[in-house]
Amino acid sequence: MICRMWRGWTPAAKAGAYESYLKDELFPRVKQELGPRGYWGFHLLRHERGDEVEFVTMVWFESLEAVKGFAGTNYETPVISEKAQKLLSHYADRCEHYDLAGFEWNPQQVKSEAS
Repeated sequence: MICRMWRGWTPAAKAGAYESYLKDELFPRVKQELGPRGYWGFHLLRHERGDEVEFVTMVWFESLEAVKGFAGTNYETPVISEKAQKLLSHYADRCEHYDLAGFEWNPQQVKSEAS
């Protein structure tokens, strides 16, 4: 499994709109279009840094070939829509790709911490 990791920053005032765009528009569309071709899902991290907010997207694909199906042959270049460009103040000019080497998720721990 491949994780496509990328960073982008918004002004604090646009952070909510950018987060909503990712969760309500972009990733549902990616799931619909690429789900059958190796898209597995996403994680979205958010960190407030004074007047701006940093977002880290981790998008999961079955293989590097599936990544290329999303991003094209120049797959290290970010795919940024016109709408996202209007919300972002700056962003990384390159995506990193990692092989998943291990994973553990303890749902019981998450439930107890949420209580």
